[in-house]
Amino acid sequence: MTTLARLVSDRPDRWDGRPAFRLHDETLTYGELDRATARTVAWLHALDVRPGDRVALMLPNVTQFPVLYHGILRAGGIVVPMNPLLKEREVAYYLADSGARLLFAWHEVTGQAQAAAESAGTQLIPVDPDGFAAGLAAFEPVTAPAERAESDTAVILYTSGTTGRPKGAELTHANLAHNAEVSVDLFRLDESDVVFGGLPLFHTFGQTCTMNAALAAGATVTLLPRFEPGAALDLLERDRVTVMIGVPTMYTALLHRPDRAAHDLRALRVAVSGGASLPVEVLRGFEAAFDCVVLEGYGLTETSPVAAFNHPDRTRKAGSIGTAIAGAQIRVVDETLADVPEGEVGEIVVRGRNVMKGYWGRPEATAEAVTDGWFRTGDLGRRDEDGDHYIVDRKKDLIIRGGYNVYPREIEEVLYEHPDVAEAAVVGVPHLLHGEEVAAVVALKPGAATGPDELRSHVAQQVAAYKYPRLVWLVDALPKGPTGKILKREIRLPEPSGLPGGARP
Repeated sequence: MTTLARLVSDRPDRWDGRPAFRLHDETLTYGELDRATARTVAWLHALDVRPGDRVALMLPNVTQFPVLYHGILRAGGIVVPMNPLLKEREVAYYLADSGARLLFAWHEVTGQAQAAAESAGTQLIPVDPDGFAAGLAAFEPVTAPAERAESDTAVILYTSGTTGRPKGAELTHANLAHNAEVSVDLFRLDESDVVFGGLPLFHTFGQTCTMNAALAAGATVTLLPRFEPGAALDLLERDRVTVMIGVPTMYTALLHRPDRAAHDLRALRVAVSGGASLPVEVLRGFEAAFDCVVLEGYGLTETSPVAAFNHPDRTRKAGSIGTAIAGAQIRVVDETLADVPEGEVGEIVVRGRNVMKGYWGRPEATAEAVTDGWFRTGDLGRRDEDGDHYIVDRKKDLIIRGGYNVYPREIEEVLYEHPDVAEAAVVGVPHLLHGEEVAAVVALKPGAATGPDELRSHVAQQVAAYKYPRLVWLVDALPKGPTGKILKREIRLPEPSGLPGGARP
């Protein structure tokens, strides 16, 4: 495959009538997708879009997303996917920073997009199902994909860093095509599979592991515009989904759903988890409840995203992210990029065909993040004697209490073992004596009545004295990003007067 656009334009003839995407009662076949993307090329040419131009997409999980995404690639453009929930200021920043010529925005969010597009000098094109179909029908298909090199940028995905403004990761055709092919092998995808489409397609995980991997295999994606556990269970049963791609909070929500046993999910053979660490108790519970294999992996936007995975032909280890994917290398290093001894904690670095070209328009940031081809992930991990890797925590999430390192994920794992805990996040808060204190924010399962003291005691019985959370707060739910990943940076702790032990936020 020379470019990512070939995923659609070079489809086998036998796939022509096969469903590529489903949304409720709507079906988009491979043949219809091919012809729609070819018409999109003509439409983009009429709008004076040329190879290398950036075109932004601001759509939910609807069938128009893959049509536009792959139509832009087929025309030689660069796709700039954006969350449709972004506000005007954020949209304006993404458009101006990327220099996007056009913005295709879902008709329900044009209110936020209109002013942003005007301020950035970007042409806005609203997308609604009927109008979009009529717009495409006005153009004759342009079947031949534009000439682009594997090293050319295909997609610019903005990373939501905890500090500073988002940076656009330039992912090349080679990055994304290779990662899609690797995903096909990892998940053992083929034409008979039906893939759960509940991850946002504007996000790197949903793009590569759901949309592009399914297209590479000739599988079907059944779309869910907004994840809700009841709707997800209905979709998994109705469409006999065989492969679920999700994040830990999705698996937690399905596992705790009271009516899960009423759904026939016998078709489900594998569940793929990424985006954040999957608590071991959730992994084991999901496998037992749904009678399928859970494969946990690891990656970032800058690695297209898959960097490591529990390979189906190797022994799986609960809590491990496995080994590097084909075409990539992973090391655990110290601050000087020297390997740390086996079993010791260091920073995970990645090199290979999956690593981004760089940050759009930010050579200094690229040089800081990539050294001799090694991308510094900012994640702390370790490697065992078998070569399997484990993520300990985010480097910036490390808590140092009284000079001792506390890794939040370790404490979160213990909290998840409590039968009443649905979600948990452990963070550090400033402390006058210890420097930082360990704090836990917990959402309980429906009907549970466990209090902070019991949770504190539960953890204290299983970890060293300096590790257990002195501060425990109960909340209705934890803040989450578009994929359902828990966002620790969005957690708001109580005011200082409510903190015991001399802690202060």
